[in-house]
Amino acid sequence: MVPFSRRRVLGLGAGLLGAGISGALRQAFAAGAGNDIHGLSVFGDLKYPADFAHFEYVNPDAPKGGVFSLIPSVRAYNQSYQTFNSFNAYILKGEGAQGMDMTFAPLMVRAGDEPDAMYGLVAKSVQISPDKLIYRFTLRPEAKFHDGSRLTAQDAAFSLTTLKTKGHPLILQQLRDMLKAEAADEATLVVTFAKKRARDVPLYVAALPIFSKAYYATRPFDESTLDIPLGSGPYRVGKFEVNRFVEFDRVKEWWGRDLPVARGAYNFDVVRYEFYRDRDVAFEGFTAKNYLFREEFTSRVWATRYDFPAIKEGRVKREVLPDETPSGAQGWFINTRRDKFKDARVREALIQAFDFEWTNKTIMYGAYARTVSPFQNSDMMASGSPSPAELKLLEPFRGQVPEEVFGPPFVPPVSDGSGQDRSLLRKAQQLLGAAGLPVKDGKRVLSNGEIFRIEFLVDEPSLEPHHAPYIKNLATLGIEASLRLVDPVQYRARVEDFDFDMTIERFSMSATPGDGMRPFFTSQAAKTKGSYNLAGIADPVIDALIEKILAADNRADLTVACRAFDRVFRAGRYWVPQWYANTHKLAYWDVFAHSAKLPRYAQGVGAPDIWWWDGVKAATAEQAK
Repeated sequence: MVPFSRRRVLGLGAGLLGAGISGALRQAFAAGAGNDIHGLSVFGDLKYPADFAHFEYVNPDAPKGGVFSLIPSVRAYNQSYQTFNSFNAYILKGEGAQGMDMTFAPLMVRAGDEPDAMYGLVAKSVQISPDKLIYRFTLRPEAKFHDGSRLTAQDAAFSLTTLKTKGHPLILQQLRDMLKAEAADEATLVVTFAKKRARDVPLYVAALPIFSKAYYATRPFDESTLDIPLGSGPYRVGKFEVNRFVEFDRVKEWWGRDLPVARGAYNFDVVRYEFYRDRDVAFEGFTAKNYLFREEFTSRVWATRYDFPAIKEGRVKREVLPDETPSGAQGWFINTRRDKFKDARVREALIQAFDFEWTNKTIMYGAYARTVSPFQNSDMMASGSPSPAELKLLEPFRGQVPEEVFGPPFVPPVSDGSGQDRSLLRKAQQLLGAAGLPVKDGKRVLSNGEIFRIEFLVDEPSLEPHHAPYIKNLATLGIEASLRLVDPVQYRARVEDFDFDMTIERFSMSATPGDGMRPFFTSQAAKTKGSYNLAGIADPVIDALIEKILAADNRADLTVACRAFDRVFRAGRYWVPQWYANTHKLAYWDVFAHSAKLPRYAQGVGAPDIWWWDGVKAATAEQAK
């Protein structure tokens, strides 16, 4: 483990007393607080020493300039892939603009080559009380908002308190173990956590944006708005047109540009997001050079449509990079809040009816492997019979979970690839019959006498080919299934209200799962509007195992707890698993450059944060026109 800084903080008690911080807090530090440290990680291990110059995976001499344009490929909170109408991306209302995180500076930023380590940006250092419930962040005096005003601990305390009370429901849930945030003085932020707090909550807190307290003194925080908020990050909002594009301009005299965590990053003068309602139209926009970078998620397009002139002439480059992070879960999530999906046998019948092998071969050019676990592509995924350590966690729940939990985990069936595997459809028929859903006049009937109908909810037409054969197989079972295509705003509203039968979602777990699991799997999240628990999972055993995951104090115990959780989750048949790929398929106009080895844990492939504009390539491309 890299040694921490040994510099001690003097006069701590007096400083806290003068600021009115509680006596209990003062005593906690006076009783033997640890030294200031320059970074945080879940288990305390840090790769980089206090005096590191820059992250190893960046080009510290990367030139500044150029434009990086793309379409959204990730989203958080109230963001959409297809549109935006607000610059408030941290509440439930509105459709938040992609890229707003670039306009705010957090306390710390993640290292892309470590599973969860963070190093100081606004925070110069942090001191942790012996019981690990109080974190004292020392802020850099040079940190400033874009209007030149100083960023203080009062701003940070205001931001955390506001997000805890008025932020997006997912933020509220992940901050539930943060009791309070207080400013001891302009440079000292003190955050107090609850006993038995989730292991990674301090890291989540350190990554949240810091807003200007003065800016929001005359404005409501929890309103959707196109007013550009006052930021402190490496970019500020530039030109935009609602629902079409938004640009972010680099702050050339940004206060943090020479810090180790920022050196070699934030290189483009402009980062521009383009929004399209349709994937096929978005692809045509790329071929016309309406934007410059594209990560391809549609295997059919990757296999058949990258033959346009710019590809053949070498002006557009294709690159396949490994994805070594947990691939997560993608599938049709079944809304168990609805009575017709309450029985796990019904849900398993829906799994049996999906012919992945045919879909992969015929529609997706054999480009994918089957997803079976939310921890896909990681050692946290369960396999085989439980180990003794897993059994120790699972035994207390014997009788509360299906007996299969104590054997090999559930794996979706492998079909014969015909599109209508008779043996699998026969098993689905048997499961539906055993669940008390008979066939009458060729229609599957629910216990209340109604015909069994399923509506698949989607927000883009490119998914229609994947639904058609599945709907056909469900019809063979007597189930009336249909596809409902709605616009992105209506889609998000319905999903947030859990107003759907089945819908596709993909999410990935961190390399160090922690409190972020609660919004996806807990009973509390099942009844929280806007949560990611689309299936409505409300199982006390799953809740208890998540607490075991959060309580793990080393990576080996964490892996065991995740595998135990995985077995119980998969036994619940909450989703129809789809597919995943362990690579990133990239296409970009050949005006960019990146390091030879990109960081394993960086979001996506580190673009645009650590890529840069290649002036020579750009000039050559211009001459080639």
